[in-house]
Amino acid sequence: MHMSLPKRSIAEFVGTFWLVFGGCGSAVLAATFPAVGIGFLGVSLAFGLTVLTMAYAIGHISGCHLNPAVSIGLAAARRFPVSELPAYIFAQVLGGIAGASVLYVIASGKPGFDLAAGFASNGYGIHSPGGYALGACLVAEVVLTLMFLLIILGATDPRAPQGFAPIAIGLGLTLVNLIGIPVTNMSVNPARSTGPALFVGGWAIEQLWLFWVAPIIGGLLAGLAYHAFAHESKREARQGAPAPQYS
Repeated sequence: MHMSLPKRSIAEFVGTFWLVFGGCGSAVLAATFPAVGIGFLGVSLAFGLTVLTMAYAIGHISGCHLNPAVSIGLAAARRFPVSELPAYIFAQVLGGIAGASVLYVIASGKPGFDLAAGFASNGYGIHSPGGYALGACLVAEVVLTLMFLLIILGATDPRAPQGFAPIAIGLGLTLVNLIGIPVTNMSVNPARSTGPALFVGGWAIEQLWLFWVAPIIGGLLAGLAYHAFAHESKREARQGAPAPQYS
């Protein structure tokens, strides 16, 4: 049964809340915990697990986008109606803010907590974990968002093996974060970036533009490319294209 737009938007709010609270929460609360901190690997896995779990929990309700760049990329691939983008993006951003809010309440309960540590915000230049320049961060966010969208579009294609898409997408986001955390703290998701930035303020707000612009560019490129590729593949299938030959 097709769910109404308000119900699907609520599902997107909940899912994005979980992504920001779980992913950023692992970075803020657990990454540097004395002696047993989970580090980059643990944070990357946490982000992947939030998407994997929500894909099974709400994928059948809203499609589990959890990300404005994903929604825009799906629209570019003609897999999602453009008319529904505002509702989805609004719900995702609110969910990201709610996730960051709950995380702040918990994190600020520890003596010595300081937002100046970054609160898992994304940044470039002196605010990049590895000190990467703006150009490098822009390329990383565009390319990694593009590849993440290609994984989503391919894994959810009706011709792909059924039932495994959440695993591929969750592992895809894990890999994206393993590559990108040292560069920008890894966004590929404007809603994920907006929540923490609103609490940090200052430099995080000033640099937030990059973490909207770059993921949206990457999502659009992936959607347009996949649509062109998939359309051509379907046309060849209808014409009875010969099977590929392997030497």
